Amino acid sequence: MGGITVTDLTKIYRVHERDAGLAAALRSLAKRKYREVRAVGGVSFEVGAGEVVGFLGPNGAGKTTTLKMLSGLLHPTSGEARVLGHVPWRREKEYLRQISMVMGNRSQLIWDIPAIDSFLVNQAVYRIPEPQFRQTVKELTELLDLGALLNKQVRSLSLGERMKCELAASLLHRPSVLFLDEPTIGVDVTMQTRIRQFVAEYNRTHGATIILTSHYMADVTALCRRVIVIHHGRILYDGDLNELVERMAPFKLIEIDLEHEPNGLDPGRYGELIRREGQKLVLQVPKAETPAVTARLLAELPVLDLSVEDPPIEEVIDRVFQERAA
Repeated sequence: MGGITVTDLTKIYRVHERDAGLAAALRSLAKRKYREVRAVGGVSFEVGAGEVVGFLGPNGAGKTTTLKMLSGLLHPTSGEARVLGHVPWRREKEYLRQISMVMGNRSQLIWDIPAIDSFLVNQAVYRIPEPQFRQTVKELTELLDLGALLNKQVRSLSLGERMKCELAASLLHRPSVLFLDEPTIGVDVTMQTRIRQFVAEYNRTHGATIILTSHYMADVTALCRRVIVIHHGRILYDGDLNELVERMAPFKLIEIDLEHEPNGLDPGRYGELIRREGQKLVLQVPKAETPAVTARLLAELPVLDLSVEDPPIEEVIDRVFQERAA
């Protein structure tokens, strides 16, 4: 009952189209042309209570549409979903009191008043008892370092400061399920780290079930062991993030900084040359061969520094899309 179950969930939009120009505009008054756009095409998955899952895909893949259906903001064309045992689009009060959705490009705070006043509005909406409200505001203020922000007019806050207040406002009623749609978009690296730490702490403290979408892969690697990859409204992968990396990128990247370039240097003897800038080289080597290649590099070349890394997760996800296209 504490998790999420989705079965063949589909959302199709009917979109009006017309050619450019006045004549086409006049014709469209008498006879409109429409086409169907399948935003989500029969997705199915389950998320267990307390699980944090990354929901990944390019712009237009169907991520936000799926989250809007699960939060009750959109009604699906077909399919079923249960969140905490409720059908989301029925928008039952008992359900809405247990969920929250944070969208990085949308604001729920009232622009012209201090953030604390928006908190008071949410207290009234969710009927939060005064002792619980004071305790929660205190906890969130400490975790997110909001002390200097609560009494400032929202319009005067920076984007990072506003996002911290948005998170706090969304969690005042202590939701059991949290939908995070690009929660770190546009904020600096330091603030991204703070928000990730806070989300992880909220999950540990309250056992909340969280679905996270983000174009910043650092958000995903820091918070999610499992990922669901969606493209053109359909699921391409659902499973362990590390297994995805193993399957789609069975190689390591070896970055070498040479003291000087030796005569007759042929990087191809050691692996596939990915990048070269002066005495700095990046080689791609099969994982099984990485220890032997590393030993050879250290023995045969004037190495100042050497590091071995997995490929960036962005590259791994891109390979999933390329495999699907092929």
